[in-house]
Amino acid sequence: MSETPTTAPEPAAAATSGPADADWSRKARGALLRYRVMAWITGSMLLLLCLELILKYVFHVNGYDAEGHAKPVIGNWVAFAHGWIYVVYLVTVVNLWSTMRWRLGRLVTLAAAGVVPVMSFILERKAHRQALARIEAAER
Repeated sequence: MSETPTTAPEPAAAATSGPADADWSRKARGALLRYRVMAWITGSMLLLLCLELILKYVFHVNGYDAEGHAKPVIGNWVAFAHGWIYVVYLVTVVNLWSTMRWRLGRLVTLAAAGVVPVMSFILERKAHRQALARIEAAER
């Protein structure tokens, strides 16, 4: 079984590059932008969730409601929001991965970046650099 190519279709020559290359380039740039936005949002929400857990379980910091019951300082909405944001992040990861025709390992790594603190910021930068280089090469 052959593996998926790791590069985007390269134009054979400037004279033969046409609407198909421009269409791929436009789709790739859109997928990259959506991925970058979601990587930052997901990473930020994950850091906020980690902060909440550290405050709750390490420092035992809790807020109290009107009846005197302990409640999380930040609230349960952080975990709930991060979960749904992560789902949207996965959609953008799959979209970028399929558009760029990367290997399966890249998909797994990018998906894991949404649940490992700070990893989404690091991989976003690396993926952006590599994807942009490939897009610009296809546009030439």
